Amino acid sequence: MDELLRLLVLADDPLARAGLAALLATLPGCLVVGQSGSDPLAEAAAGLTDTAVDAIIWDMGWEGAARDRDEPLPAGVPVLALAQDAEGAAVAWALGCRGVLTREMDEERLVAGVRAVAAGLVVVAPALAGALVERPPAEESAADIELTPRESEVLRLLTEGLTNKAIAHRLSISDHTVKFHVNALLGKLNAQSRTDAVVRATRLGLISL
Repeated sequence: MDELLRLLVLADDPLARAGLAALLATLPGCLVVGQSGSDPLAEAAAGLTDTAVDAIIWDMGWEGAARDRDEPLPAGVPVLALAQDAEGAAVAWALGCRGVLTREMDEERLVAGVRAVAAGLVVVAPALAGALVERPPAEESAADIELTPRESEVLRLLTEGLTNKAIAHRLSISDHTVKFHVNALLGKLNAQSRTDAVVRATRLGLISL
């Protein structure tokens, strides 16, 4: 039997929020522990703990209000965004959401997506993938990107969705050093976020998910 997932539902539209929460409540292995508008998105994400909430599901809604957001999410936070279109998906991606699905996905994909995100994996609906990551030029390859051994270790741990603090503990280095390496990876991979870096590295064959 699948482990019970504790979920926080965020949506500005109260009807959409209630409908999503009601749907999740009927799905096996899902427990909605809270609902809120999306204004405190970063604050809600920062307050996640392993024992309180396993993942956030953010319904971005029909309108473009969410597209005005520019505050990135705390690193390593499992947020699954439900986007109306490619433009909204790109916003969620840039903010650091670990997964992006369409708002029209079916129940099976929703459960699979939130479980994957909570487990530290990256989830992207095929219809939205092209809007999230530009395809690398044909001549670009892993050989064009030189990573130090430590950067490679940090990149591998980023695929697990670990925070800077957790990575520092795993590698026995300081948080400041981890931040330095993460910033270096973002620069070398031309990535906008940690999640973006993982996807770009995967496309280049630097890592495998």
